[in-house]
Amino acid sequence: MKLVPREMESALSDSALLRQKLTQIATDNKGKPQAFKMRTQLLEQGRANIPVAATEDLTVMVKVYASGGENGLHAHPTEDHTFIILQGAATFYDQDGEMATLHAHEGILVPKGSLYRFHSVETEGPLVMLRVGSPNYALQGKASSRVGPTGEYMQGDSKENKTVEMKVLEDAYFG
Repeated sequence: MKLVPREMESALSDSALLRQKLTQIATDNKGKPQAFKMRTQLLEQGRANIPVAATEDLTVMVKVYASGGENGLHAHPTEDHTFIILQGAATFYDQDGEMATLHAHEGILVPKGSLYRFHSVETEGPLVMLRVGSPNYALQGKASSRVGPTGEYMQGDSKENKTVEMKVLEDAYFG
């Protein structure tokens, strides 16, 4: 086990840095098609958000969660988004409880404003998902990008959102 290597520094969990990276990708590629790869190192602990493509109105990220990794109940008030499981499995919940356990090649659509959370199914190994969303960062403020169950801003890399230190699995990759 080791901490995050330099090549995964763009595997951001910090909300502000992630938004900055996605905005930069959109600016650098304005009006151009964007090819991307989904190869990423797997994790022993923690989670990573790897931005791979973006426009003003659409973001594409690869999300990696260690086995058993999770996040807290939250909503994105101004963003419809979807998760597609590439490897592993995840159980998704809404404010009323469990909705579904999804495996490779299955997905879920989360409408803007819907409270949800998920965790990686521990027996399935590290979770890798493709996340596609419509945040339009240019039109929304920080406080509207992610909120907790009470409607107050929730930072993506916060303790409230169950963030833990990221540690990679040696020589273990997806893609």
